[in-house]
Amino acid sequence: MFKFKKKNLVYFAVVFSFSLILSSINPVLRIPLINTLKYPLIFLTLVKREIGGIIFYHRNLVQNENLKKEIDFLKQKLNAANENHLENVRLKNSLNFKQKSSFKVIAARVIARSLDSWSSVVIIDKGSDSGVKRYMPVISYLGLVGRVIDTTSTTSKIMLINDPNLSVSALVERSRQEGLISGALGAALIMKYLPKEADIKNDDAIITSGLTEAYPKGLLIGRVIDIRSELSGLMRYAVIKPAVNLSSIEEVLIIVQ
Repeated sequence: MFKFKKKNLVYFAVVFSFSLILSSINPVLRIPLINTLKYPLIFLTLVKREIGGIIFYHRNLVQNENLKKEIDFLKQKLNAANENHLENVRLKNSLNFKQKSSFKVIAARVIARSLDSWSSVVIIDKGSDSGVKRYMPVISYLGLVGRVIDTTSTTSKIMLINDPNLSVSALVERSRQEGLISGALGAALIMKYLPKEADIKNDDAIITSGLTEAYPKGLLIGRVIDIRSELSGLMRYAVIKPAVNLSSIEEVLIIVQ
């Protein structure tokens, strides 16, 4: 505020001094002098406006850059907060499942994934030192994930249920129709060996049958999204959407009992 007033006083003093000088000049010379000084003054005024515009533009540019940086920083904080929230929700669900389940389980995190196109495998951060052994079934609070196929002292390799090398005995929860689940290296599974008259329909829940010791009975595998006929026309198969999003799973539970 003080600087603004000071500028006004300087401007007023200059104008006042210029007026005094003009008033002391002979009237005959005054008009030519004014005409002579008019254009330089107009030019200086225009230059002042241009310089003021450049300064204003630069100031706004700097302010915009600072605002963009601040917005980016706030977005990063928001994303981190959302990620922490989602992780807390998953961990809470896993803990609730662990407490309510009759299974003894070991909680683990996914630390790596297979990069090839012919298998579906993840690495977890728990191994034999934590009690993990080969062939143990792996689940999440949402359903079946796969099984342990190899271990080290601190890590384990898990083959997911969408791997073509993994098969799971399964049944339709509603009708008890049995079949065999196989992986297809994609977002869906295939339930094979269904008779033509099999009682199965879209949205049926598919669970583990427990016919082998590999997997306990009743684990949710997924839901039916399509039913198709084999080329022979004698059998049918169902396309199953896994209960667990296998492409983005981050936490798992290994069943040890």
